[in-house]
Amino acid sequence: MKHLTSALAMAAALVGSGAFAWEATEGKPYDGETVHVLAVKSSQFEAHEARLAAFEEATGIDVVYDYVPFPNMKEALTTEMVAGGDYDVVSIMDQWVPSLQMLVQPIDEEVASKAVDLEDFPPAHLRHGRVNGELVGLPVRGHVQLLFYRKDLLEQAGAAVPNTWDEVVSAAKAVQEATDASGIALPYGKLSGQNLMVWINLLWGHGGKLFDEAGEPAFNSEAGIAATEQYVSLLTEEKIAPAGSATFVEQDAVNSFKQGNSAMLPVWWWVRSQLADPEQSKLTAEQIGFTSLPSVGDAPKTTFTNTWIFAVTEGAENKGAAVEYLSWLTDPALEREVLLDEGLSEVVAVHFSNLRDDEVNARWGGMHSAAAEALATAEGMEFGDNWPRVSEILETAISSLASGEEADTATALNHAAEEIKRIR
Repeated sequence: MKHLTSALAMAAALVGSGAFAWEATEGKPYDGETVHVLAVKSSQFEAHEARLAAFEEATGIDVVYDYVPFPNMKEALTTEMVAGGDYDVVSIMDQWVPSLQMLVQPIDEEVASKAVDLEDFPPAHLRHGRVNGELVGLPVRGHVQLLFYRKDLLEQAGAAVPNTWDEVVSAAKAVQEATDASGIALPYGKLSGQNLMVWINLLWGHGGKLFDEAGEPAFNSEAGIAATEQYVSLLTEEKIAPAGSATFVEQDAVNSFKQGNSAMLPVWWWVRSQLADPEQSKLTAEQIGFTSLPSVGDAPKTTFTNTWIFAVTEGAENKGAAVEYLSWLTDPALEREVLLDEGLSEVVAVHFSNLRDDEVNARWGGMHSAAAEALATAEGMEFGDNWPRVSEILETAISSLASGEEADTATALNHAAEEIKRIR
């Protein structure tokens, strides 16, 4: 009864705020059916599982979870696609959706019948639930990038929190004149495309794209050259990144910030917990501020995202029950309860209603509001089957320019474009 009371309470809260609150299909049409779920191991998903009693009581559906560690998840999904038959619902990371599209099936009509508010999902997340224009899954887990900054260092330097990348340069230089810290920690080294995650935001901000409508490389355009030169110049010309940044990967940049060696850091929001962890950081929570990623001039703000969708498999034996479960799983009320659970440290939100929720932002210091600002105008990434190889080629180009191995931006990007053309 505790779980059912909790469900009713959070439903009432969401109804009061105008957001959708899940309701079971009348008459329990799927009573006695079982939904088998294959999910990547995550404390967020385990928090959902812990709240299943209310769903199972309301629907008569039994939900059984199997968890797989992240390093093994792609292989498990590929095996499921080839062999088939074991699971009704699976979690899939955004980059894998194109290569696993034969694993899942369209659910447009079923989701529409459940009155799921698709407008509540940021487009940058929801796009990964569509394949060839058809809805095959819904976002459940998503990460965004924020600009973290040292409140005390910016105040000491008399610098305002930057809203644009030009203001980042100005603030960084002011910090370097007033303190011993570098202006901003950035990764330029090669590791799983980590040096692309800020660069892509600059590319979008300059009006550029990775690929054109025909799927041909477009990042070597004038906009792409300008974005690349701007990113590399933060290290080579403006000199506001720490020495040695040409080989930095993401964790090196994070370490520079949390050890007090840099004043700003653009990075995933989940990193927030380690930035003020006394066991691994010299900083206190009071020293750390955050805002949405800076824009390029007056261009709309953007953020690189990471999204996990839950999708119904092509071989699902109980499609109706699976969609019933999916509509409960993606209810903003469930997400909100997890966000506000004082016994948990879950920050993930993929609904605008929760990203802008006053109580959620009160608990997390306004971090979700900052994320909502960027997500409101962020289009998100389009990944293809060969994204890992594309990413490797692009990160090599960025690294070669940052290290000085390659001096001409246009040449480096053109070479990358030619390589990518050969594999697409």
